[in-house]
Order: sequence, then C-alpha cells, then structure tokens
Amino acid sequence: MMGLTFSERIISQKLKRTVSAGENVIVNVDVAMATDTTAFLAIKAFKEMGGKKVWNPERVVFFIDHATPCPNERIANLHKQIRQFAQEQEIVFYDQNAGVCHQVMLENNHVKEGYIAIGADSHTCTYGAIGAFAAGVGSTDLGAVLLTGETWLRVPESIKIILNGKLPEGVSGKDIILHIIGDITSDGATYMAVEYHGEGFASLRNEDAITICNMTVEMGAKIGVFVPSISKPELIPDEDATYKEIKVYNADEIVPMLSCPHSVDNVSPVKDLEGKKVDLVYLGSCTNARLGDIAAAAKILRGKKIANGTRMIISPASSQVLKQAIEMGYITELIDAGATFITPGCGLCVGTLGGVPGDGEVVVSTTNRNFLGRMGNNKAFIYLASPATAAATALRGKITDPREVL
Repeated sequence: MMGLTFSERIISQKLKRTVSAGENVIVNVDVAMATDTTAFLAIKAFKEMGGKKVWNPERVVFFIDHATPCPNERIANLHKQIRQFAQEQEIVFYDQNAGVCHQVMLENNHVKEGYIAIGADSHTCTYGAIGAFAAGVGSTDLGAVLLTGETWLRVPESIKIILNGKLPEGVSGKDIILHIIGDITSDGATYMAVEYHGEGFASLRNEDAITICNMTVEMGAKIGVFVPSISKPELIPDEDATYKEIKVYNADEIVPMLSCPHSVDNVSPVKDLEGKKVDLVYLGSCTNARLGDIAAAAKILRGKKIANGTRMIISPASSQVLKQAIEMGYITELIDAGATFITPGCGLCVGTLGGVPGDGEVVVSTTNRNFLGRMGNNKAFIYLASPATAAATALRGKITDPREVL
C-alpha cells in the first residue's frame, strides 16, 4: 500500500478509514470561524436552513476585523446583527480592536495541531503553520457547518515543496513564498494541498511559517501545511506518499522579492525594480504584521526618518502584538520615524477603511493580494513585499533592497 500525504492522513484519522486523493467525504469540523465580511451571510444561511442553535458554541469563533472601527452606517448595522447573534448563541466573539482573525485564532489556541478548521475567509489556510488542515469556504458552507458541525471535502491532491539550505540575511518567509508563487503561478495549485518540507523551512521562525501558509491560497491551493512544525507522528506524511508534483528550492538562492501589479504571481527580485518612486508603504494584514515584522521595520527605521513624499501606515495584527511592540519600544521608534499607526485589524488590505491610495499612486504593501482595486482604488499600483523591503522603501521613498540598509 502506498504511503499517505498529510491530507490523506488527517482525514483518514477523522473518518477512521483510509482515504485517498480525489475522494469526496463528509468530516467533523473542530473549529469554525467567520469575520464581519462573511458572518452576516453565514448567519442568514444558517437561519434559512432552519438553524436555531449552533452545533457547539465553544467551537464557533466570530470576529469583527475587516471594517473596524466601523466606516459607515450600512456596515454598522451588519456589525450590530453579528454582535446580537454572537450574544444569543454564546459563541466565542472578538469585537473591534482584538485584531485580524487568523492572528487571534492562533494567539488564543482556538486552532490546534490535527484540527480540521473551516473559516469563511480564504486565508484560513494560515493555520497549516501549526499542523492543522485549515481551509476557507463560502458563507453558505459555513452556515451548514454552524448547523451540523460537519463539512464536505474532496480529499485534495498534494504538492510537495522542499527547501534546502538556510536563508541569507535580509531575506524572509515572505520572499520565499513570493518566489514560489512566481514559479507555480496563481492557479498552479488549484484545490491542492501544499506541503512544505526540508531543512530550509525547518530553520525558519514560526512567524515565517504563518506567512508562508497564509499565502498558499494565492497559488489556488485548498490548504498549506508546514511539515517541520508537526509534532504528532500520526500526522507526518509518509516518504512514499503520492504527490502530483515535487518542487525543490535552495534557500541561499532566494533574494528579496516583489509581487508587481496587478497579479500576485507577477514577481521580480527587488533589485530589478530599485529606484521606483513609492507614495505609500503599508505594513499590515494577516500575512505580515506580527511582532517580528514590526521589529524588522523598527530595526531599519530606528533613529531615521521616512522619506519626504512617502507615507507609511502600520496596522498591527492584533492588540496583543501592539502591546508587545509598545513594550519593546518599536512603536515609539516607528512614530518618531514618521509612521502612522491604525487599529489592529485588516486595515488597508481590503480597502474598506481609511488610507486608500490616490489615482496613479504606487504602494508597497506587506499584504497578500495586489489585483486591481484591492486596496480601494483601481487606479493605484500595488507591489507586495516583506516588512524589511517595505521599511527600506519607506526610508528611501523608492523601492529599495533591504540588504542595502541593514
């Protein structure tokens, strides 16, 4: 019998029988999550299905994070209904200022290794960083999960990605994942599971693992999983498992990368675009706004000033991250450098709040998507980068390789 991939192993364990890629299954869900962009529709679907009480209030987590503080009356009324439902159902609820859903889910251990986690947000795949099978679904599917505690899945085929060696100075997890997406393309892993293996990944910080799994969906994948972080032997994929594809990369060959407008797989080394004037730098989102990301920016901007004509906005991933960054002195250093801080949460990433760029403006952002209009203006140009590249760019007012200023 052939060995099993991570996805085949975890689903087989849940079902107490062996499954293989391509099978359609119904599985029990360990935790379900929704945000203010999706919870309202999920609640509506739940009620239309005859739902009166969620299957397990301790395993349902709702967030208000995408449009917080609330920007207008229409969204305020949606928030009001979400708050009322959360109170009636006695589910786990995080209101404004808690932070971005994915960061808070991990900080507060709502997801654990071996869980099947379903979220009405495409970046739910983030939790693969700790060895969960975590997938984003539509609001109607989530409504069904709220009612039954189950979901249907096709067991995904898998891609194995091996990273050898160790990253050079000034290169981070964001650069790795942009490099990989550039190679595999934005639809090259559609509905697949991407497994990250090898010493290169094993040597990374947990924050980099989170960034890499977060952006796995940008290849079209169903889930991503960081194999070096798995501690349970029964979840570790077999050496002889069947993969759709195996890719090998060398960490020492990876350089600071940018994803160029208007597609995430349109990637280039930062060096190739150096000198391009930048109007706005944004450090935030579920991809890159953790303590290490803010520390990387503070290291570059400490005692210096952001370039004239360039503005920098920072939204910490959670209030916990904000408090830690205050304690470490990073916030003061970045404010002194000229950065503007906004509420922990999704911030500028989706463009529903303040900070929207102007027509023709160039943005360097640590977020995960740069399609036309993503940050609220379809006449702006968004480049995706690591926190170090973002901070180096803010310092000089033009695209800058962080290795030049470190």
